[in-house]
Amino acid sequence: MNKLFQQALEVARTYSVSTPENSIVLYSISFQPTKENRDKAFDYASKHSDKMVIEHTDCGAKLVEMGLLSHDSGLSQEQVAEIWSIASKRFIGEAKGEVTAFVNNADPRSVFCKMELPNILTNPNLTKINGMDKHEFARQFK
Repeated sequence: MNKLFQQALEVARTYSVSTPENSIVLYSISFQPTKENRDKAFDYASKHSDKMVIEHTDCGAKLVEMGLLSHDSGLSQEQVAEIWSIASKRFIGEAKGEVTAFVNNADPRSVFCKMELPNILTNPNLTKINGMDKHEFARQFK
């Protein structure tokens, strides 16, 4: 197994993903032609000091430092997706309160639709997405 992949998996599994209540911001860019949702999420988080994207956690910051946002990391897209999925699942699992999501045109194959949204729906500590009941919000992706 690739050393970088092994190290990144360890980071995704162990580094802190903790956030204050009502602070998590998600975005979906998987299988999309642009990074518009990510840009909007980062812009929103930069204007609201109480909001955090995963890259603002210890775990996410370390993965970025390791080069896991660029296509030239030396890892396959599948490996990068696996690493971020592990971190994101933990991020959502530890979150409380309301979620802000930039998921316009989220693809059914995306990390958001396949992993994040189902985990939000089963986390009793998360109540709303973009101000809506989380189950009501999720109906648009069925």
